[in-house]
Amino acid sequence: MALFLFLLIVAVVLGFIGVLAEGLLYLLIIGVLLAVVAVLYLGMRIRRSGRRPAR
Repeated sequence: MALFLFLLIVAVVLGFIGVLAEGLLYLLIIGVLLAVVAVLYLGMRIRRSGRRPAR
């Protein structure tokens, strides 16, 4: 969960820098891609942890 939050914070910071700084649109794109990766990571982690065998 900490890795997800870290990736999400980095994505938001890169997005803000990409929007505010003129000529750094690629940072916005990297931020969006990083946010998508973070959400996919969280989804995979939740799916994996939900399948624990019953004893």
